[in-house]
Amino acid sequence: MYSSMAATEGDVAFFTHNGVLQLCRRGAAVKAAPQRWQDTPSSAITKHDVVIAFEERIFDAVVEDLQMREPTEDFEPIHVICLDTKDNPHEAKIQGRIALELCWLLEKTVQRCGREMFVGEIPEILDSFQRERMKHTPIKVLHQLCYL
Repeated sequence: MYSSMAATEGDVAFFTHNGVLQLCRRGAAVKAAPQRWQDTPSSAITKHDVVIAFEERIFDAVVEDLQMREPTEDFEPIHVICLDTKDNPHEAKIQGRIALELCWLLEKTVQRCGREMFVGEIPEILDSFQRERMKHTPIKVLHQLCYL
């Protein structure tokens, strides 16, 4: 996709001006190819305690997908969180830092109280995080507890 958007000097200027080329470069730096959540096997998903989406429509799709899957043998909780983000380099940088802070906070909580207690603690953690850290945006942090 990047090469087709950078085919001519005019294309490069246009897509650089509106920030699309930077978004493509950023995406290429963190993953080899586009990924579809729906194609991820349940065995890979259950290795994670938390899934963070950066768009509400992706959050909704992930929650729906988890609810439609056959439960695994272990039937483990998975917290799906949405930090809705405008898709531009400036907002992505801000929300990326905020997501990292949230991950550190969640990791500390797991270390402090264990995975079993984490399920009950996370709504309070997210409410506090919303009040203290999400002052720059009117977007509410969304959370859904799913089991797989």
